Amino acid sequence: MRILVTGGAGFIGSHLIDRLMNTGHEVLCLDNFYTGHKRNIQHWLGNPNFELIRHDITEPIRLEVDQIYHLACPASPVHYQYNPVKTVKINVMGTLNMLGLAKRVKARFLLASTSEVYGDPEVHPQTEEYRGNVNPIGIRSCYDEGKRVAETLAFDYHRQNDVDIRVARIFNTYGPRMLENDGRVVSNLVVQALRGIPLTVYGDGSQTRSFCYVSDLVDGLYRLMNGDFIGPVNLGNPGEYTILQLAQTVQDMVNPEAALKFEPLPQDDPRRRKPDITRAQTHLGWQPTISLRDGLERTIADFRSRIEASEAQSQLDAASITTH
Repeated sequence: MRILVTGGAGFIGSHLIDRLMNTGHEVLCLDNFYTGHKRNIQHWLGNPNFELIRHDITEPIRLEVDQIYHLACPASPVHYQYNPVKTVKINVMGTLNMLGLAKRVKARFLLASTSEVYGDPEVHPQTEEYRGNVNPIGIRSCYDEGKRVAETLAFDYHRQNDVDIRVARIFNTYGPRMLENDGRVVSNLVVQALRGIPLTVYGDGSQTRSFCYVSDLVDGLYRLMNGDFIGPVNLGNPGEYTILQLAQTVQDMVNPEAALKFEPLPQDDPRRRKPDITRAQTHLGWQPTISLRDGLERTIADFRSRIEASEAQSQLDAASITTH
């Protein structure tokens, strides 16, 4: 099959491409490298079944494909709040462009939506029937409301134009290839612990999250795309941890001497987040298999090797400056 992955050089997109390439598909990776990185898909460059297209999805593009995984959008607060108007444009115009492409070439379209559509939830755990509690004018709304509109567009294209859609609501995902500076809690804590600086905990750390390892998530996306269920469907790990528990686990695994530093809670930060995955279990036969500790071990190893490589490069650069 010929498959397009928008945002394919990003954290989740590149892991999805690995799965698709290893399954024998022809893959087109489309990315503007706003938060994606070429190193994530470097190992596929030169492969005859892989094509890299540098493109911004807010501009239309003509391609011939059978399936579209639409993942393109900055997904961490640091990046989506840096240029909130651009984030809205990616979610609205970008999704319109990709749905238009799906309509023209009769491709199946999967939208990577988010648990952020539930906002700061008043229902716990969150089922797909819950309509959410989102602040439409808050600093996170460019992403939250952007994804809500993207879901609206997907279902309207389905009803009005008979586009074959799938909608996944992705909960906190972590693993190798996360950006060191993306501001997400797992990468923040791991990088701080590895660099020997105090671990930042926002508020009193009692807010909860559910952490899904990236290979589990990719398996869920693949099953959703290739099954008969449209969704929306929650994809996430129902194991629920406080942020303080996560910080203490990372501290214990990387650097027990590291201090914890408490900072004020950011605006509109959800207090609780936990997916009800009954739909995923029922319709996709899917549930996560990787424990938090196992996933953290793999993630820490990846961050450690990248930090060591970058420090070694800095020393080489410094040495070359002093010798010239």
